[in-house]
Amino acid sequence: MGELTELFRTSFAASEGEAEGEAIARLVSRLSRAIDAERLFCFGAEEDDALVAAIFFSELVFAADVRVFMLAPVAVLRPFQRRGIGKDLIRFGLGVMQQRGVEIAVTYGDPAFYGKVGFLPLAESSLRAPMPLSMPQGWLGQSLTGEAIPTLIDRPSCVAAFEDPHFW
Repeated sequence: MGELTELFRTSFAASEGEAEGEAIARLVSRLSRAIDAERLFCFGAEEDDALVAAIFFSELVFAADVRVFMLAPVAVLRPFQRRGIGKDLIRFGLGVMQQRGVEIAVTYGDPAFYGKVGFLPLAESSLRAPMPLSMPQGWLGQSLTGEAIPTLIDRPSCVAAFEDPHFW
């Protein structure tokens, strides 16, 4: 298992249990093979030459001509949590996405954590996820242009690794 996949397996197993750690490891393995710096990006943080945190951004394609990327998954090894590494890495990634012309960033996770980096709750009636959400309160977004997020009612397509209802 590669260092990136192991980072996510370890992080998610510690917080969500072994089964979720394995599911996220499989997701990350698939995502890692598809990184192309066009539709799928990965950014990491190292300390003493060891990977301690990583994030992915993947494109969501809507019928409208708007560039939307999803931040997911995100992992920080437990000994490195609560030190700002994850927030700094997310801010860095959002900056890269903004420079690349991305207009909207979305994520699906803990509103308390992601709110600290500018994500706000999204009603799925205004911007749909690729699949039905099991926890709609975790659907979050932010504009990277300063403009209001437009209503996008069609269900977007996503990278193949996320075409699994387990993750929604």
